[in-house]
Amino acid sequence: MGGPATMSGIFDALPGIEVPVGSIASGLAAMWEGAASSGRPAPEGDLSKATQVNFVLHLGLRTDAEDAVRQFGVAVGFSRRYPCRVVVLCPQKDDAGDMRAKVYGECSIGKSKDDTRCCEFVMLSYPRWARPFLEGQVSICLSSDLPLYYWVHRFVDAARLADYAYLLASARRVIIDSAQCDPGAKALPWPHPENVRDLAFARLLPVRQAIGQFLSRYPAGALGPGMTSIRLRHGAGVAAEARVLFAWVRDRVGACGASGEATEIREAADIGPRALSLGFSYPDSRTFSWTADLDTAHAVFDADFGSGRTTATTSVSMLAQEAALSEAMFF
Repeated sequence: MGGPATMSGIFDALPGIEVPVGSIASGLAAMWEGAASSGRPAPEGDLSKATQVNFVLHLGLRTDAEDAVRQFGVAVGFSRRYPCRVVVLCPQKDDAGDMRAKVYGECSIGKSKDDTRCCEFVMLSYPRWARPFLEGQVSICLSSDLPLYYWVHRFVDAARLADYAYLLASARRVIIDSAQCDPGAKALPWPHPENVRDLAFARLLPVRQAIGQFLSRYPAGALGPGMTSIRLRHGAGVAAEARVLFAWVRDRVGACGASGEATEIREAADIGPRALSLGFSYPDSRTFSWTADLDTAHAVFDADFGSGRTTATTSVSMLAQEAALSEAMFF
């Protein structure tokens, strides 16, 4: 993974046509005119560019060119499903240079051949000196009557997010990924902490659903009361996912009447790098365990809550990044 010195390569690695920062609107218009004249798909009317949300993807200083292109692809995939105005922010390492801009657009077929959807992207590369002017430039690129969603990716120092107060305060959702961001991000004094969402938690939606559906077959009185411990072991590759899963499990069993139980979460070398192992202990004969390996997509439940032992084998997976982004934004 490249370090901060690769930041100038991020803007250059992203697709698009470079335009003067002060001429982004005319650059977008020229881009579509060029696409139409060359026979490539282009908007045929206002409806084909009808946007539902504003979306800002902010690439932090730990992002290298390969990762930037990958996350850009996620944003493009998301925009095909939820038409949006996208601004991609590419900070430069130091004060050298000027702000630069690129425009990018593409059209795709929606639910029918007559349903053409076109998305527009603006990429902004900016040095440190330009930060005070950035929010003004971003606001020009966005639609003022649409909600804003702000995705922060790979920030070296979460405290630097305070420099982007406009985006943090205006966003309906601020998206982070605890598997990739500065560990201090969750402890920041967010302007609206209730709007912050973690992609690590969103990715676990199928896992949470599987565990919840299995346990829902038992009455709460058999699950929570008397529980003595909750243990979660995890592989090195899913530490962030394990942390958010552990917090979710504790909350859910607490709602079932568990209280005062001992808890343990730790990395385990004897399971796969993307494996998870969850267990509950009781002073009586009740038992519960769940083991899963996300690399093999295989999971096993083994439980007895007083009505007989049940063993079940299931498939297991996490949401792909594009689907996790949708989950974090809208749910």
